[in-house]
Amino acid sequence: MNVNKTNLLREPAKRKLLFSTGISWLFDAMDVGIISFIVAALAVEWKLGAQQIGLLAAINSIGMAVGALLAGSLADRYGRRMVLLGTLIIFSAASGLSSLATSFVILCILRFVTGVGLGGELPVASTLVSESFPVNERGRAVVLLESFWACGWIVAALIAYFVIPTYGWRAAFIIGALPALYALYLRRSIQDSPRYTELHSRKLSFRERVASVWSSKYRRSTLTLWILWFTVVFSYYGMFLWLPTVMVLKGFGLVKSFQYVLIMTLAQLPGYFTAAYLIEKFGRKFVLVTYLLLTAASAIWFSSAETEGMLIAAGVSLSFFNLGAWGAMYAYTPELYPTEVRSTGVGLAASFGRIGGIIGPYLVGLLVASNKAISSIFMVFFVAIVIGALVLLFFGKETKNMDPDYTSDQSDIPS
Repeated sequence: MNVNKTNLLREPAKRKLLFSTGISWLFDAMDVGIISFIVAALAVEWKLGAQQIGLLAAINSIGMAVGALLAGSLADRYGRRMVLLGTLIIFSAASGLSSLATSFVILCILRFVTGVGLGGELPVASTLVSESFPVNERGRAVVLLESFWACGWIVAALIAYFVIPTYGWRAAFIIGALPALYALYLRRSIQDSPRYTELHSRKLSFRERVASVWSSKYRRSTLTLWILWFTVVFSYYGMFLWLPTVMVLKGFGLVKSFQYVLIMTLAQLPGYFTAAYLIEKFGRKFVLVTYLLLTAASAIWFSSAETEGMLIAAGVSLSFFNLGAWGAMYAYTPELYPTEVRSTGVGLAASFGRIGGIIGPYLVGLLVASNKAISSIFMVFFVAIVIGALVLLFFGKETKNMDPDYTSDQSDIPS
């Protein structure tokens, strides 16, 4: 079937949903991106060591793991819309309060709370968009939703370049409180998906939903997803939260490092857009495996680059393929579960993946503190990404044009 890729943007209701949830996704990315730049500034102002920087990033990821688990479960029980709004308010309020932090410990506590909101918003938003579009459009729609992540990182990089050097890191956190105001608009602009509202009145308990996700019908898909999420999140947060700091370690000044990371971040957008095109043409597995393997190659290239031009080119390649893979992963995950347990399945996978997001940045901190070479550190991420790609290649199933609500007999869903 020939699908017109612009259809999903021509219908006003779909366009409004995609852009409304996309802006919330942008704010989420902006906050995650800002902290990567702020830690580089804090390392200078508060004289933080590499292990402390890694701990701060890890604590943020612990919050995201908790948030993904809680929000994924609550969204299946109480609806996608309400939980989405709640997570948006939590992370924006905590981000604003982070500007008042007077010590490293207080900042860590606030970043944990921020992480709960950040981690909860992502799986709920992707689930809402995925089940609001028809089968032949949903993959592209979710990847386009993910492209707002690149926009958020670009905004974060601009804030880092223009705001932090002049007004300080506290001003960046204050800007991070703006999503709370956006939540007031979002409350009226989006509704739960038709699929969710059409569900029978009895909602499954959390235990029933977890049992279904790990039932014989979905066990292989769940295990594959968890490994995929772990390796992708481990490598992404290990590499990208340290990117500005790695640039400083390579001998560039703070402002120059922010400028180069901004250039690399711009490459995320074409990474998403190419993935959005290819995912409906060649399928989810092809895009994920291809982009992950090219991400692994780019990681090695970046770690060994010595000249400015080579470093920027490698960083651009790393951003392009890594974020394109993220988009495909978010499109792929909700398609493996039926509506009754979809958000729980996505939330559990994302939550397990966040464990990788905890380990990755902290591991880099330990390795940097031990004076390990950047090339050795990035080799760890190369291996992890390749493992994720191969597990998906051999054990994952293709979900293009498949609908789990109608292609299974639902025998493992309690009635």
